Amino acid sequence: MSGDRGNPGPKVAAHQAGGTGVIRVPYPIGIRTTVVARRELVTPLMLRLTLAGPGLDGFHSYQCDDHIRIVFPGADGTLRLPVPNDEQLLDWPKPFPLTRKYTVRRYDAAARELDLDIVLHEGGVMTDWAAAVAVGDEVAIAGPPGAKTFAHNYDHYVFAVDATALPAAARWLAESPSGVSAHLVIETDDAVEHAYPLDKRDGVEVIWLVRQGTRSSLAETVRGLRLPDVRTFLFAAGEADDIKPLRSWSAGRMDSLFTGYWKRGVADLAD
Repeated sequence: MSGDRGNPGPKVAAHQAGGTGVIRVPYPIGIRTTVVARRELVTPLMLRLTLAGPGLDGFHSYQCDDHIRIVFPGADGTLRLPVPNDEQLLDWPKPFPLTRKYTVRRYDAAARELDLDIVLHEGGVMTDWAAAVAVGDEVAIAGPPGAKTFAHNYDHYVFAVDATALPAAARWLAESPSGVSAHLVIETDDAVEHAYPLDKRDGVEVIWLVRQGTRSSLAETVRGLRLPDVRTFLFAAGEADDIKPLRSWSAGRMDSLFTGYWKRGVADLAD
């Protein structure tokens, strides 16, 4: 297995350039100590933390929804970290430490920096931590574990996401090939999140929605799009039940990737 994980970049790039559909590509999984270099509110409800330092040397991230885990200290203040093993995986302590998964919004190997965009909710472990973490503080991160990578050679793309998957959509938009054609349908809990910065690209239409309580209009809006009659790929990510109706709609119509980033009433959902 270690050989499969050792150099994932060329395999991801080859599939993005000339593949079809989705393949899983494992990465070597490390545990790293980083330092908070910057913190910035990109919207009133989205905090960008820039993590930096030599701990990022050898970090792997090639796909727009690659994620890492932040490892938090326990209630007694002890930080229990996983240990790398000979298979380029991690052996986690038991009981499993408190962690949360976050998408890599940007990774710059030369600058030794990565950005995490964190949705700020009322209360919660991550929001409380994000409110208190300061520039210069150390942050332990694990991963990314690998990519569910999709080809970048489709004629058209549809992104159906909520605020939690907005960093993935934004990274894809920033890194996608020139001349890309796409619809981005983005649902948030508050219109203030519509200030989130996105690269402006010809051929890309962005549709912003506001969720009404727990009632989502994301799937309904996507199903109502007037799509070109070309080879299309659907990326659907966010609240698991909100994107679920798009599974049957897209089946047989287009290739797709579905990821439930969270589920109402469930902490740290495993998709």
